Amino acid sequence: MSAAIDPRTTTASGTDVRVRFCPSPTGLPHVGMVRTALYNWAYARHTGGKLIFRVEDTDAARDSEESYRQLVDALTWLKIDWDEGVEKGGPHGPYRQSQRSDIYADVLQRLIDSGAVYESYSTAEEIDARNTANGRATQLGYDNHDRHLTDEEKAAFRAEGREPAWRLRVPDHDLTYVDLIRGEVTFPAGSFPDFVVVRAGGQALYTFTNPVDDALMGITHVIRGEDLMPSTARQLALYAALIDAGVTPFVPRFGHMPLVLGETGNKKLSKRDPQADLFLQREKGFIHEGLLNYLALLGWSIAADRDVFSLDEFIAAFDIADVNPNPARFDQKKAESINGDHIRMLEPGDFAARLVPYLAAAGLVSEPPTAQQQQILDAAAPLVQERMQLLGEAPGLLGFLFRDEVVYDEDALKSLPANAGEVLTASVAALEALPEESFTAASVQDALSAALIDGLGLKPRVAYGPLRVAVSGRRVSPPLFESMELLGRAESLRRLDAPRERLA
Repeated sequence: MSAAIDPRTTTASGTDVRVRFCPSPTGLPHVGMVRTALYNWAYARHTGGKLIFRVEDTDAARDSEESYRQLVDALTWLKIDWDEGVEKGGPHGPYRQSQRSDIYADVLQRLIDSGAVYESYSTAEEIDARNTANGRATQLGYDNHDRHLTDEEKAAFRAEGREPAWRLRVPDHDLTYVDLIRGEVTFPAGSFPDFVVVRAGGQALYTFTNPVDDALMGITHVIRGEDLMPSTARQLALYAALIDAGVTPFVPRFGHMPLVLGETGNKKLSKRDPQADLFLQREKGFIHEGLLNYLALLGWSIAADRDVFSLDEFIAAFDIADVNPNPARFDQKKAESINGDHIRMLEPGDFAARLVPYLAAAGLVSEPPTAQQQQILDAAAPLVQERMQLLGEAPGLLGFLFRDEVVYDEDALKSLPANAGEVLTASVAALEALPEESFTAASVQDALSAALIDGLGLKPRVAYGPLRVAVSGRRVSPPLFESMELLGRAESLRRLDAPRERLA
């Protein structure tokens, strides 16, 4: 280890690990935010440590209670549980920044007393003017001028009615840390000026509240996005001051996860991109196991030749040190494919239960289903479990079983062969010969095969296509013969007979 690394950096491991998820409640939860929560959660569960969920809600113009409730809803749906924090409590509350102003004021006073921060009265215009006068580029910003104000100069500013901001005295040496994902990183001395921690008027800034909360809550590992990496220099500087002031005994470890790119180009996945909308993905029919499996792959892998794994396997194998620092690309088709794999891993009863909200939203069943609806669903669910990638496909695949009248898709009607009427007529005649007690999938298949394949000399695709459309209204449906058994003899015959003229 480099000698420049703060020797007070934590060596916590195992059950001493404490990580946090600390979003701002602005807008809808997105998949990048969820991946951050997922990696922190998995690391806590892998090590036996704790996950703290707090909310950074001090931006009154942007934060909302609705967004806060959506954050809680998102983690609850995904079954990402936390050990301390909002909705749960703990020894370091409150866990919403908007309720911690007295705590920030106390820590600021401790830093004032230790000499780590100083009063700053310079306005933006004054800073620009000094930079120009000194031949210094204005974009370099603050010049540390107020570090050296005399008591008389401070008194004069106060006499003018000015209130001071408080700036941290940044160390005059390199700041180095070992990133959990990226290795050793050094911020050269002078690469950033003394920065404001509390504005004039007393508003504590993110550069202050975030590390202070981490320090007071004993966070040992800060796992967050690559876009926040530049702020690490300021956090290291502040942590040194917090230790000297007796606020915390250690500096946490930092790890910066790779960016998640959109499906095309090299830009970060935008919050406005449909793929980023967590609730849109849920509406499409992702199950939490499938979505979390895919998000885990955005920077990490369980094995070179394996993409699908359970959450228990993920927790057992996950180590933040194994995360790849290179950007990851969100691939909607791959995400849906992995979700389909997890759907097939569900127990049949669990799978059927998860279909209910989607069928109910389409007006096909009540919630909870009636006894008759449940009977149909229990019988039909195994027929589609192997065919679905998203639960949102359920109304399209199963809707015909819960409707009295068939709704025909236009593309299904256009796909019918010219002899559709003849096929339906022959099918009705063949099935009318089957008694009610013999109307099973196997007997239906035998009767139709004899009439259409042997009798009319048709290939199966040509023979059964019109029947599928007549029964379900779609080109793609659950297995035809099993569907007809579920509908029963009378209803199957009615559906085959009623639309013959339209389908011919």
